[in-house]
Amino acid sequence: MTFSATVLTLYPEMFPGALGISLAGRAREEGKWSLDTVQIRDFAADKHRTVDDTPSGGGAGMVLKVDVLARAIDHARATGPQNRPVIAMTPRGKPLTQARVRELAAGEGVIVLCGRFEGFDERIFAGRQVEEVSIGDIILSGGEPAALMLLDACIRLLPGVMGAASSGDDESFESGLLEYPHYTRPNDWEGHLIPEVLRSGDHGKIAAWRKSQAEADTRLRRPDLWERHCDARGQSASGARQEKKDQGK
Repeated sequence: MTFSATVLTLYPEMFPGALGISLAGRAREEGKWSLDTVQIRDFAADKHRTVDDTPSGGGAGMVLKVDVLARAIDHARATGPQNRPVIAMTPRGKPLTQARVRELAAGEGVIVLCGRFEGFDERIFAGRQVEEVSIGDIILSGGEPAALMLLDACIRLLPGVMGAASSGDDESFESGLLEYPHYTRPNDWEGHLIPEVLRSGDHGKIAAWRKSQAEADTRLRRPDLWERHCDARGQSASGARQEKKDQGK
């Protein structure tokens, strides 16, 4: 099954962009995924091809019109696999997670709606069952860069895209933790040495060290992830810290 991606955008020339090279580009050439872009402006009803209007209630900026967006979405649904979710890239959306990416990559594909200006008429979300997704607590000039990130995250998980089937299993967020640190030769770089355990050849000790480093980095850098990781194990973060201290005695 080919993963089918359709991007609804005012700037179709931004695609495939980075998705046209490296792993994603090669996978597209091999037919593992397909990409179509739809110009939202083509679905405007007036002679000026108007896609936006002033906000109801006043305020700065312009809002993408719900009727134009609906026609564009209907077109995308009618011309591709029927079970693809429609995802709008917006900072008001639910944060994108690796778990959600895996769900999307396992499906028929995705329709991605890219916003501009002040955003979307709110009625489009319920009216066309559009899922709101955010890539982080940042504001971009439009949804296109976020769409590229979403698609890249999905494409790399498709069968046969990465060199080894297990390549994506031992990474940040897959286990609920950040990934452990990596090193490679030379052993001594400007006085900074590769940790001795990684040169020991003892795979048990190496695995334990990597797990410990992943936990330590997650506690320090992403306490929100650490809390969720501990909750998933039925253990408080403070309890996990005490357990770690006890193990070190």
